[in-house]
Amino acid sequence: MSKKTKTVRFRIQRRLGVELPGLGKAGALERRPYPPGERSANKRKKYSDYALRLEEKQKFRCHYCLKEHQLRRFIRNAKTGQSSNWINKLAGLLERRLDNVVFRLGWAPSIPSARQLVSHGHVQVNGKRVNIPSFVLKPGQEVALKTNSEKNQIVLTAIQNPRMETPDFLKKEEKEGKMIGTVLSIPGTEYIPFSCDTGLLTEYYAARKV
Repeated sequence: MSKKTKTVRFRIQRRLGVELPGLGKAGALERRPYPPGERSANKRKKYSDYALRLEEKQKFRCHYCLKEHQLRRFIRNAKTGQSSNWINKLAGLLERRLDNVVFRLGWAPSIPSARQLVSHGHVQVNGKRVNIPSFVLKPGQEVALKTNSEKNQIVLTAIQNPRMETPDFLKKEEKEGKMIGTVLSIPGTEYIPFSCDTGLLTEYYAARKV
């Protein structure tokens, strides 16, 4: 990660006041636990109700590294069907994105890095190459890196310095000398790896067409 990229990602987390694991290296709030441009933690500005809801939405968009139209597409999918708790369904969709699964398995230091691995053809699903980062995995599907890709420097660095523990909805194992990850179940909001208020996100999109 370049110094400029690292600075931008740190500023995003400081502005939102929360560590977002998907952006990579931790520590954004350790030295300066207040928004950029403010010299003291005691000077945090007061937020309107709209700003609080917007901030919760931005946490999701920034952690999963999505553009606004991408997040809205996932919300539309989550709201289809008979499910009354679309936020829980949304969490299940976002957590099962291929780029996020590669990150959560510890094969990449951040979601952008995982997305790069997927886009460049380093990742397989059930033995077949998939280069679509937004591909949503189903329970029972297996994820693996191409044999030569396990020696990729991004992968080696991530494995040596794990960012997070593997969540319970994934199983990580080694088969015949190859790293394999399996989706065991559909995760809910309890697996969102950052502090958030899902009620505020619900309120943000309650009166908005997605």
